[in-house]
Amino acid sequence: MVLNHALEKYTACLTPAQAEIMELLHGEISELPGIVMKERYKLPFYYGRSWICYLNPIKKEGIELAFTRGNDLSNAHEIPEHRTRKQIAGIICADANELPLDLIRDTLFEAIELDRSIPYSHPGKRSRKS
Repeated sequence: MVLNHALEKYTACLTPAQAEIMELLHGEISELPGIVMKERYKLPFYYGRSWICYLNPIKKEGIELAFTRGNDLSNAHEIPEHRTRKQIAGIICADANELPLDLIRDTLFEAIELDRSIPYSHPGKRSRKS
């Protein structure tokens, strides 16, 4: 698999197990039509019309595939977890041999369809009272 230079640079800093998981997830995501990887906050983010998801290493746990609009996903498979976050939901992948690829693909397809059909609107800043 040919890796994006930014991803290759990033995986060099990971454990071998985390790098393998990140490379597998990157391959799944980057094969989807219209998806582009951009490095943001020193993490690989994946964009369609707006940001869809990103890959985040979790110490001693693996790699999290985090969906930036996780609160808008149906969570039909009950795998993206919000943990303590309101908007972002993620799937923690701890073992490259046990990735739930079918569920990951279904969630990616839903996130991409959401990105294409309902434009993302930033919650915005609160207005200050005088």
